[in-house]
Amino acid sequence: MNLSKTKEFSLTDKELKHLRDYGYVGPFDLYESDEIKAIWRRERIRLLDRTNAIYKENTISGSTNIANYDRHLDNEFLAKHICLPQITHRLSSLVGENLTCWRSEFFPKYPGDAGTDWHQADTFENAGGKPQLVWPDSSGFGGTLSVWTAFSDTDRNSACLQFIPGTHEEMFYDEHKAMEYNPELNDKLERNGERKSFFGYDYRNLQKDSDWEPDESKAVSIEMKAGQFVIFWSTLMHASHAHKGLDNQPMRMGYSVRYVPSFVDVYPNLEEITQFGGSISLENYGTVVVSGENLNSKNKVATHTMGGTPFSDYRE
Repeated sequence: MNLSKTKEFSLTDKELKHLRDYGYVGPFDLYESDEIKAIWRRERIRLLDRTNAIYKENTISGSTNIANYDRHLDNEFLAKHICLPQITHRLSSLVGENLTCWRSEFFPKYPGDAGTDWHQADTFENAGGKPQLVWPDSSGFGGTLSVWTAFSDTDRNSACLQFIPGTHEEMFYDEHKAMEYNPELNDKLERNGERKSFFGYDYRNLQKDSDWEPDESKAVSIEMKAGQFVIFWSTLMHASHAHKGLDNQPMRMGYSVRYVPSFVDVYPNLEEITQFGGSISLENYGTVVVSGENLNSKNKVATHTMGGTPFSDYRE
């Protein structure tokens, strides 16, 4: 794979090695803490206006609102966010210049919420039953690069991310297996004494070996200040702590943006997504080329936000 030339925010050799060896790198500073908290207060209100949102307002989803996938396609702040050079330079230094954003989503954790159970994702067919990403067989890669930005402070008591370093090159789960959606599981499942669930599914049902357990003794907790972000492969074993609701800590909000090289097939032969208790039509969906050019004519590409702003205005 041809990597892009060094740019202002390219990963250093040490950072690249860390990402290749351990499956993640960061956190990095992106916004000032007070700045992003103020921006989020403003944008949270603006996002209530779904006039230009590409997914229907009445989309049903009990545990994670898939109707709020991909709000970068209609919200100007998020459209700019996904194209920021502090993000795209770092990703391009790993996987090459031609880079596309194919999904974004919010991950709130309210005081008292359970943690998210350990999981990996390669093709993302785990909940919907059909592959959402397909890399060429010759690439030797899979999954997606996730850029998880903290819109609020997050620590071990307020649902920060957890990683098991170095697990990104072996899949411990079989995404072809079926999971049954049951939102009541969110309050019933535990792992080693901590409540952990997966948005209405029991992710353990996908384990290749039913007797296998993640080695949590090797887990690291990724505490972040609001405005920082971390990069990780979706094939890395990742989870989150529960939000214990201590000391009046507010809701934790993470915003995750997913990127792949632009030659990867996105939503191949799919017209809708059905998962997490809901369905969304892909009629108005498009990937966004955030660096370089599109190398896959099969992928539908969005060149403008739903408000009419060219994404090229937000690119470097």
